[in-house]
Amino acid sequence: MTLFRRLDERSPLSGRLALGVEYDGSAYCGWQRLKNAPSVQAELERALAKVASQPVTVHCSGRTDSGVHATRQIVHFDPPVPRSQKAWVFGVNANLPRDIAVRWVHEVPDDFHARFKALARRYRYIILNQPSRPVLERANVTWCRDPLDAEAMHRAAQALVGEHDFSSFRAAGCQSKTPWRKVHFIEVHRHGSLVVVDVQGNAFLHHMIRNIVGALVTVGRGGRGDDYLAELMALKDRTLSDVTAPACGLHFVDSLYDEVWGLPREPVGPNLLAFLGEWTGERALPDCPMVEFRRGRPLAEPLPPAGLEETLVEEKAP
Repeated sequence: MTLFRRLDERSPLSGRLALGVEYDGSAYCGWQRLKNAPSVQAELERALAKVASQPVTVHCSGRTDSGVHATRQIVHFDPPVPRSQKAWVFGVNANLPRDIAVRWVHEVPDDFHARFKALARRYRYIILNQPSRPVLERANVTWCRDPLDAEAMHRAAQALVGEHDFSSFRAAGCQSKTPWRKVHFIEVHRHGSLVVVDVQGNAFLHHMIRNIVGALVTVGRGGRGDDYLAELMALKDRTLSDVTAPACGLHFVDSLYDEVWGLPREPVGPNLLAFLGEWTGERALPDCPMVEFRRGRPLAEPLPPAGLEETLVEEKAP
């Protein structure tokens, strides 16, 4: 399947638009716009405003932390003026720094919302496991010189699959109303010198994945056994948990939506893992109330009151 799409330069797009955005988060405080620090959101809105000649506000599928990268961040905005596909993609990219790029633009209905219509988010954490430090990959992997047992890490990680209280893996400053999250799958595989932690869930707490990876590396080094992650989760106390893995190895690789929105399918990133050959949307989502609710389908059972990503009040946000 070709990765090249011809961009229309004649037909102006005037309704709500979704963008696929890729960025290297090394130089930014994270996705969210802040007054006193550079952010991906601020740079993207500044570039969109240049093309629109008016201020533009964007909404993303999931905020990333300082130093975290993304290969498929989904955002939406309501354009104040009509522009063609080519104008939005090429024009915005011409005004963005080299570490941020718009990959595609797609018309969506007015009831699409990048955050509140997302069915799942997926991350990959990449560890370069070799004696010598990385050079070409140094900005987007974490280096571990000690031998890691990826199979042991995978076994330990399976205790996290399902809906749990992840208090032991949330940052002290996490602002979420609930520590409960549902992990769809978490896999740890070795590919040569790369050890990849691949995790998907309904949403994630502040520093949740990096804290999980920190504990998994302890298992991989042989410092703790297969039950270590289950033991930490049962404590429900971050102060008794393990270290936080560096941000540079973490990549936001997918935000999944119902097929009705028609968003482009892409290889799951980052390009360092292109040889794995997986495309977004290949894996079936779990049969759970949150997924059915966000797809607008009748529920066979009521949603748990506080066990999933958003409260019902937040779910009804525009």
